[in-house]
Amino acid sequence: MNVNFNDKVIVITGGAGILGAGFSKAFAKQGAKVVILGRDEAKAQNLASQIIAEGGTAIGLRADVTNLDSLKEARDFINEKFGKTDILINAAGGNHPDSVTSHEVFDIENAVDKDFFSLTGESIRFVMDLNFMGTLLPIQVFAKDMIGRKDCSIVNISSVAAFHPLTKIPAYSAAKAAIASFTQWLAVYFAKEQIRVNAIAPGFFLTEQNRFLLTKEDGSLTERGEKVMRNTPMGRFGKPEDLQSTLLWLCHSDAAFVTGITVPVDGGFTAYGVV
Repeated sequence: MNVNFNDKVIVITGGAGILGAGFSKAFAKQGAKVVILGRDEAKAQNLASQIIAEGGTAIGLRADVTNLDSLKEARDFINEKFGKTDILINAAGGNHPDSVTSHEVFDIENAVDKDFFSLTGESIRFVMDLNFMGTLLPIQVFAKDMIGRKDCSIVNISSVAAFHPLTKIPAYSAAKAAIASFTQWLAVYFAKEQIRVNAIAPGFFLTEQNRFLLTKEDGSLTERGEKVMRNTPMGRFGKPEDLQSTLLWLCHSDAAFVTGITVPVDGGFTAYGVV
């Protein structure tokens, strides 16, 4: 997809992750000034260096999406370096191993340690904070730059788990559903300012957080991975580039009347009724 984002300042949380890195590179190719935010500053800076070496414009900064002061510090630096934020992509997120149940369905006769009752509040709060608060707080900080300006937008990263809660991962499913609902709320709240707010719901993409659930050490599919493949009509995991055209469209002025939607990019997973 070839669109023009020349001189647009685009902030991407989790911008050096598997999906976020693809977003960062895609916007840089379209002429944007890309800001890569992440907890691993070296990783963010390394990606920025790659983009610069390829002719793009980027900086990598350390920022914790669950910490308001950290985000404000990053915004102040960005404003001085590039100017005000035009587009915010909330790509930071993930799961926690201790918020995952061992079985899909509770069976009292075959009880295990990792059932719903043994999930720790600490791990569930971690997932909710990283995904939901890690979306809300960056918007509180960077959307202030968008007030009174044109062609500004926000894209949140939800999940197919927002439409169909996935077995074994209750906290992650709940957090992503919250993001989808929050996206609609924000779209209404910011409508008079012409700040568009949308979301993308990726299907199954292999990331550091879910790889251990879907694949074995030798790269073959786990039982859960095989089930995902059976229920994904296109028969494969998503690739980071599969998300990029949808993201660029949602952020571009051509989508000026599109706000409050969550777009599944899932190979047909949410459309498939199994029978």
